[in-house]
Amino acid sequence: MLHRLSRRCFCTFTPRPWLFVGLGNPGDKFKGTRHNVGFEMIDAFAESQGIPMDTVHSKAIFGKGFVGEVPVFLAKPQTYMNLSGESTGPLAAYYKLPLNQVLVFHDDMNLPCGVLRLHDKGGHGSHKGLKSVIYNFRGNREFPRLRIGIGSPPGQMDPKAFLLQKFNVTARQRIDEALQEGIDALKLLLSKGLTESAKRFNKEQKYKHLRVQNLPVS
Repeated sequence: MLHRLSRRCFCTFTPRPWLFVGLGNPGDKFKGTRHNVGFEMIDAFAESQGIPMDTVHSKAIFGKGFVGEVPVFLAKPQTYMNLSGESTGPLAAYYKLPLNQVLVFHDDMNLPCGVLRLHDKGGHGSHKGLKSVIYNFRGNREFPRLRIGIGSPPGQMDPKAFLLQKFNVTARQRIDEALQEGIDALKLLLSKGLTESAKRFNKEQKYKHLRVQNLPVS
């Protein structure tokens, strides 16, 4: 596999590689929590494409393979969320990737649970994992991201407690559906490019947003 990847990466006609980074916290304690949907998106995509996540690289659980003819690197930083950039920055540098080929998956409390958005750039929105990534990209915010809606805390609930809480049954179902939609979006991105795939995907997700924003998740 490594020989095949190296050989194909240096082929004149091979498309530029992508690095997909899912943000989250390592360990069983955090598995299934809202803050870890970035990890879940990586795992779902890796499984769908038969890419083993079986190595460690730059403080991340790491895998690599091809989707069609496109080389893809997958990473789950093990630095804990707030230091995610300490893994993401070195990975992008190691593979000499332009930042527009580094796609970060992260949870987003500003979107209803299970609604996704694909953007070519943006700020951190007070997300500490994104803030760390931006810091380690020397302040550059022009990298794409896949926002995964987890909903907002009910009532006066502490946002930190909400992020570290596991999904209930209804929310879990919505997230599982969103992960499958995310897989389709990522495959479209790899075949059609970011601009076209984001336009099509976000239009679909906009209608989904309208359907689910007023539905309860408990």
